[in-house]
Amino acid sequence: MFLRQSGFTWLVVGLGNPGARFESTRHNMGFLAVDRLAEQEKLRFNKLRFKAWTAEWKLGEEKILVMKPQTYMNLSGESVGAAARFYKIPPEHILVVSDDIDLPVGKLRLRASGSAGGHNGLKNIIQHLGSDRFPRIKVGVGSPKQAGYEVVDWVIGMPMGEEQKILLDTLDRAARAISAVITLGMDKAMNKFN
Repeated sequence: MFLRQSGFTWLVVGLGNPGARFESTRHNMGFLAVDRLAEQEKLRFNKLRFKAWTAEWKLGEEKILVMKPQTYMNLSGESVGAAARFYKIPPEHILVVSDDIDLPVGKLRLRASGSAGGHNGLKNIIQHLGSDRFPRIKVGVGSPKQAGYEVVDWVIGMPMGEEQKILLDTLDRAARAISAVITLGMDKAMNKFN
């Protein structure tokens, strides 16, 4: 029997919403983190497959497919599930980068697995993978301070001033954390970045 051999050993998925309207919003921290990774590693998102812009990355012995799903956040699992099944990549090798309103602005949190925590992109990925046992890097974007401010308006809003500066630094750290998870393993990466 012939087995398809892709050589891809990892998926790295940055979550966000496509289109200029959402480009630099808090909800697009996943996209922005993998964009920063692409700058650092000289990667190009030049192929549309599994409803996602993809780039290929070689890191040591690992061959990694880096993805930016173009389905909109709530349907991110369609892209991730399709790629995982096609390349036979287990959940433990699917690293997802997303925003997190429960973390202070600029805080990074690495986790080996866990619930969606109210994040619709993560919820949809869990649904499509049939597992929550995938590693993730969460980028803290804080939450609105004034009463009555809708969370959806906050996450699709753009950070400004000091908040923007902090997040730009955080995206550099998130890109380095992606490499660390793959090369050092989750426990060492958590000790270094959490």
